Amino acid sequence: MKGLSLKNVNVGYRGKPVAEGIDASVSPGEVLILLGCNGAGKSTLIKSIAGLLPVLGGEVRIDGRELSTIPERERARIMSVLLSDGVKMKGMSCREVVELGRYPYTGYFGKLGREDERIVDELMETVGVTELAGRDYGKISDGQRQRVRLARCLVQEPEILLLDEPTVFLDVHYQAEFMALLLKYAKEKKIAVLMSMHDPELARCAADRLLCIKDGKVHAYGTPEELMTNGKLRSLYGLDELGGVLAGQPGLKAYVDRIAREESAT
Repeated sequence: MKGLSLKNVNVGYRGKPVAEGIDASVSPGEVLILLGCNGAGKSTLIKSIAGLLPVLGGEVRIDGRELSTIPERERARIMSVLLSDGVKMKGMSCREVVELGRYPYTGYFGKLGREDERIVDELMETVGVTELAGRDYGKISDGQRQRVRLARCLVQEPEILLLDEPTVFLDVHYQAEFMALLLKYAKEKKIAVLMSMHDPELARCAADRLLCIKDGKVHAYGTPEELMTNGKLRSLYGLDELGGVLAGQPGLKAYVDRIAREESAT
């Protein structure tokens, strides 16, 4: 199985860096989660590794191979991507959406063979969307839609999985369900997972390591336990700057202080 490594990577738009000097790695079976405020460059980094944006500098390597040297079709078999602003799939059934993940393995006409069909059946059952097969993808709930998209990613049989804010539109029930399915499968199949998230609480539960980006630079990189004890998560979000704003709001102050208590108690 293949891992992913970043060395002094710069990413951005139209040649202008948004985040610079990123060093990190994720091995097979590991989960690396990106944290940071809006605009920090989390989604830009995910899209750049996915090949949707050019990498502005540094090295992105898959199993030691520079990303730019890997042919597009081979890359599509190695790496699967789930973006928060995914393509709208109007008029498609849920099964048809899942089947899209098998196209890197099909021939010129894109026809699925028996083995492809078996894999689609198996993954839809694994993710719990078999009963949605014939439903219109555009007419199901956000939680159901996200599970279908996860199944589409997994039928690619990827060795690296990239996810941009995969739980952002989900309620607590669907967040927990989605993450449980993802983590179980990734660990079993030794998939290297890199994802961005907003929720530090959920990230700490799910990650083997956290990569925190602030002001276009790596703010912290390490295990959740390490970052909980050194105050990096608190400073990442500028929580100490909220003192005056939270005056007279005991409930909100307790919410913010919870991070500090957890960091100091570990």
